[in-house]
Order: sequence, then C-alpha cells, then structure tokens
Amino acid sequence: MRKYITKRLALSVVILFFVCFIIYTLMRCLPASYVETMAMQLSQQPGSKSYQEWLAQLNAQYHMDVGIIPGFFMQLGEMLRGNFGDSWKFTVPVVEQFQKVIGVSFIMGAIALILELIIAIPLGIIAATKQYSKADYAITVFALAGISLPTFFFASLLKLVFSVKLGWFDLVGLTGRNYNNLDSFGRILDMAHHLVLPIVTLVVISVGSLMRYTRTNMLEVLNADYIRTARAKGLSERKVIYHHAFRNTLIPLVTIIGNSLPGLFSGALITETLFAIPGIGYTSYQAMIAGDIPFSMFYLTFMAILTLVSNLLADIMYAVVDPRVRIS
Repeated sequence: MRKYITKRLALSVVILFFVCFIIYTLMRCLPASYVETMAMQLSQQPGSKSYQEWLAQLNAQYHMDVGIIPGFFMQLGEMLRGNFGDSWKFTVPVVEQFQKVIGVSFIMGAIALILELIIAIPLGIIAATKQYSKADYAITVFALAGISLPTFFFASLLKLVFSVKLGWFDLVGLTGRNYNNLDSFGRILDMAHHLVLPIVTLVVISVGSLMRYTRTNMLEVLNADYIRTARAKGLSERKVIYHHAFRNTLIPLVTIIGNSLPGLFSGALITETLFAIPGIGYTSYQAMIAGDIPFSMFYLTFMAILTLVSNLLADIMYAVVDPRVRIS
C-alpha cells in the first residue's frame, strides 16, 4: 500500500503540473481582462496617461507582456514560493479573499452532503428491498424528480413560495436587516435561517442520483448467490440486508462519497448566485468574468488538488470496506 500511495502521489504531481498549465492558458484566453478594464478606467482620469501606456505598464506588472509559456512558469514559480499574488477583482491578497468566502460554501456543502447521505442511502435500500411496491414507486418518482429539476427552476420556485408568497425567508442574502444589532448567537441563527432554502435546493437536486445508485447496487447484490445462501441458513432479513448485502454496496458508494470532497469547497455557483450567498462559487464566477487570473488560478488549482486527493482517499477506502482489496 505504501508503494502504491507513493506512486500515485508522484503521478498526481505530474497531472497537477499539466492541469495548472491548462488552467493558466484558459485564463489568458478569456475574452474579458481586468488589466484592460483597469487601463481604460485609469486612462479616463484627468491628466492621466493614455490607454496604451497604462495597458503596457499593467501587463508588465502582472507578467502579461510575455508569452503564455514564460508567463506560466513565472506564475508557477511565485505559487511554489507561497506567493499567490493579489486578486485583481477584489484588490486583496488571493488567500485572504479565499478564506473570507470559503467558510460559507463549506458549511452549505457539508450540511447538504450529510443530509443527502441520511436521506438517499436508507431510501435507496428500502426501494431495493421492496422492489415494485408502492414505496419503491414513490421513492423512484421522488428521485427522478430531483434528478430532472434544473437548479435555477427549483431555487426560483422555493423563493416564490417561501419568500414571496409566505414570507418565511428573505429573498436573497446571507444576513438580515437587524444582523448588526444581534448578539453572537443571534447572528448565527440569522445566517442559518438564510441558508435553509439554499441547502434545501442542494439536497433535493443531488439526493436523487445517489438514491438511484444505492437502489441499483442493492438490487444487484440481493440477487447474488451468497445472499440466497445467507437466507437459506436462517439468518434474519435485517442481518442479511445490512450485514451482508449493504457492505458489498459500499465500494461504489465510497467512489461517490470520495468524489464529493471537492464539492465541499467548490461552492454551488448557480445556487449561491440565485440566493446572493457570498460563497466561493459566486466569488470565483465574478473573478473569472473579470479576468482575475491570480484568484482563478488559485481556486482552480486548489480544486484540482482536492480532486486528486479525493481519488486517492477513495482508493484507500476500498481496502477499508473490502478485505479482498487488501489481499490482492
């Protein structure tokens, strides 16, 4: 296992290098550019230099006056030294802006993932063990509805019903009008109240696929020979399902859960935008459309590292849930 992990880490470094190069190339090719926008604004000030002079100065300052390959290695060298630069869009260090917005997205993603697991796995098991029953049909319809609903439509529907019609929640934002007048506990409750609809949106649109995946894998396992043997030995149905059948469905579930790690930090761009939640998803979107190369590079590289780590953790977890992997 140690040799395997070392080999995977070395391969991950190579993959990460090429991913960073692709990300930097894409950022340089964006139609929008913060440098051009800033040069235009500065050139319009009284007594200022011309647009071309400002553009040349800013390009030299941000290594935009060289080709993509030299510019990439300059950027990579600064990143390896821990210098990720300042965000062009938000005018603060990249890491500072990232730390400011990542907490909200992580809390939303973590709560949504936990609720998704609590809802999807038990319902998937029930649907498999009661195949073609009314419960199976009801769960299947619910899962297909969740898979089919577009995020923007379901979020807008929740806002229309619970914010506009009923007035239970604010339409947008993370805090209410009286946020500054509340104590610490009151502020936490206020933000939690504003996160209810975004979290419900994330859970409903994500729970269906995991539910269907659990049902399909459980049905495959329940038809295996060793399950019939376990039943023939007189084991209780609960022990057959949860001790023998469910354990063998964990390997594909580990893949899905392991790949959910990047989602905890990537943010939900559409959901955060619709509800005006200042999370990492909405912030990264603003940075990309503004041509903010330092922030976009840091965010996308961070996501690439998380993806590689999650795949490695999923492979390691295989050996935990299935002894056959350790033996082989």
